[in-house]
Amino acid sequence: MNALYKIALAGNPNSGKTSLFNVLTGLHQKVGNFPGVTVDRKTGTMQLPDQRMALVTDLPGTYSLYPRAADERVACEVLVNPRHPDHPDLVVVIADAASLERNLLFCSQVMDMQLPVIIALTMTDIARQKGIIIDTKALEKQMGVPVVAVNPRRNKGIAALKKVIAGMDRRAADTAAGADFAGIRALTGDWIAEVRRISGAGSDYGALHIACSHGDFPGLNGEQRTAIAALLKTHRFHKAAVQAREITERYRKIGGIVRACVTADSPQRRMQLNDRIDRVLLHPVWGYLVLLLVLLLMFQAIFWLAQYPMDWIDRGFGLLGAWLGGALPDGVLSDLLVNGLLAGIGGIVIFIPQIMILFGLITLLEDTGYMARISFLTDRLMRSAGLNGRSVMPLISGLACAIPAVMAARTIQNRRERLITIMVTPLMSCAARLPVYTILIALVIPQRTVLGIFSLQGLVLMGMYLLGAVMALAAAKVMHLVVKAREHSFFIMELPVYRMPRWKNAATTMVEKARIFVTDAGKVILVISLLLWALASFGPPGSMQPVREKYAQLRLQYPEKAAQLDRQQQSEALEHSFAGMLGHAIEPAIRPLGYDWKIGIALVTSFAAREVFVGTMATLYSVGDDESQGVTVREKMRAAVRADGTPVYTLATGLSLLLFYAFAMQCMSTLAIVRRETGSWKYPLIQFSYMFLLAYGSALLAYWLCS
Repeated sequence: MNALYKIALAGNPNSGKTSLFNVLTGLHQKVGNFPGVTVDRKTGTMQLPDQRMALVTDLPGTYSLYPRAADERVACEVLVNPRHPDHPDLVVVIADAASLERNLLFCSQVMDMQLPVIIALTMTDIARQKGIIIDTKALEKQMGVPVVAVNPRRNKGIAALKKVIAGMDRRAADTAAGADFAGIRALTGDWIAEVRRISGAGSDYGALHIACSHGDFPGLNGEQRTAIAALLKTHRFHKAAVQAREITERYRKIGGIVRACVTADSPQRRMQLNDRIDRVLLHPVWGYLVLLLVLLLMFQAIFWLAQYPMDWIDRGFGLLGAWLGGALPDGVLSDLLVNGLLAGIGGIVIFIPQIMILFGLITLLEDTGYMARISFLTDRLMRSAGLNGRSVMPLISGLACAIPAVMAARTIQNRRERLITIMVTPLMSCAARLPVYTILIALVIPQRTVLGIFSLQGLVLMGMYLLGAVMALAAAKVMHLVVKAREHSFFIMELPVYRMPRWKNAATTMVEKARIFVTDAGKVILVISLLLWALASFGPPGSMQPVREKYAQLRLQYPEKAAQLDRQQQSEALEHSFAGMLGHAIEPAIRPLGYDWKIGIALVTSFAAREVFVGTMATLYSVGDDESQGVTVREKMRAAVRADGTPVYTLATGLSLLLFYAFAMQCMSTLAIVRRETGSWKYPLIQFSYMFLLAYGSALLAYWLCS
């Protein structure tokens, strides 16, 4: 075996494949894209018992080697095409013991590719709960490949699996070479051997897949395609008929294997706990009430649990800034460190508790199996907007980040529904909006309870997330009426069993998401904070010099008012700086929304990334302030006043800003992903335009109604 053996993990969705991948590779993982496509590829390294290293690839889940969605096509191409750079030396097929017959269909197809195969049997505990008992030794004999029972959640069977993998060297290909589970030549005729010869396919089944593509297969030249097309025409090849016969033959053989290896209790056994829970959670009335309660508790927890660490971080950075301001000598470098660098870092770190709690709770919902129920429960609601339940997962993923959510829409087979899902997903309130929502709600919504137990601020936060979802569905309905298509879609999904959440998995996810926020979003925030400090500290000599001369003269006349004059000079200098000029230039366009020029600067910088709003505010309200006071950014914003003495952040202004940030497309990275997924700049431009108009119009209406 090579020093770095290529292993692919393949299997049906929800079979435990990703859990096994995480256990095998630990933290030695990386995420990228498969060559030439934008489908996520997770790879990692694994050490075998003999100390050799293996490269493990987690393929997207698929039910068969005849794919329908983009991610399924990638998994199939890796397995079918021997020229693919990720084509494996060994395939570990993960099979759900509770649905063995369906899982063995895919396994038999992989075996017919004449690849070395190991079956990793998962969910055996769930199978036993359903009265299903599998004789693994008999299954191994019937299938002709090693079978290892594993439980990745409890780390059981992993050592045995690694031992079997270590023993599967290149000679295992000899045992795989005779695999012909479905009897391909009996289905097609001996002419399939000629297709195999022309194409260089590694098996008759691989040649059948090339025939099904009518020669349009990666790596084939024009001469090969022409020869294969002529063969198909001569033998009147009918793709659908051959595939139907193949699947029928596979299930016939698999049925015999299952009868020989599986024993089951009477189908009249008592209803499982899983079914009793589903009667409540999937009920057309109680199910939605439970969903609303779960969301309510989740957003209440974000405020309750994060309040104290956020206050500590906020106050800590304020005190640190005051100490540095007093310890460092006055000058540009001191101002850069305190009001530029430290203010920017503070704008990043303060929201880590909320980011961690949000992702931790979402992970727990996924781990228990409830997230899949949300998809099933909301299918009817999705259909009313012209979508189906498959759109729910991208939309829910949008609560974390719109970029992977847009990419997740590849699983939607209907082109119109996929396009609409991509166009409306950024309306879902992503994690980047959470810092903006938090600071604005804390500014304009009072800290009081409703019904004695619920935080009003938490209710408003939940309302912002629900508003994003409602607006996404409304926009989807409008697009459904505008975009016509003849395709019809069906939503079929398998609900996973309920399980206890893995707290370690949730904790790992929380730490990982916090790291990503700090390293990815944090870099953007910090760079823009430093740039803003420079723009806010300097300006054209023709405008800054008169300010300095004016206040130098006033200090000579009124030396007893030096401190007051210093603050006035810093405020006036900020208005005459490059940042102030930018803010004043756009102020006429945003004044109807209740915004001043400082908010205007934040709006402009936020189009790079929404969360930059907080860093911008931290920088703008720090430049020109007295660092020795230790005042937090939130307190500075609350104390901000206009020229006439009225507060900047009133209820009307706060609600207007909340709505603008809820609907505006302020993420250049998302626009780039939409361009890549749709293959045209037309859709990102439409998306940016309709979301901006929606944001401006709703913000304007809110300010008028609340003023």
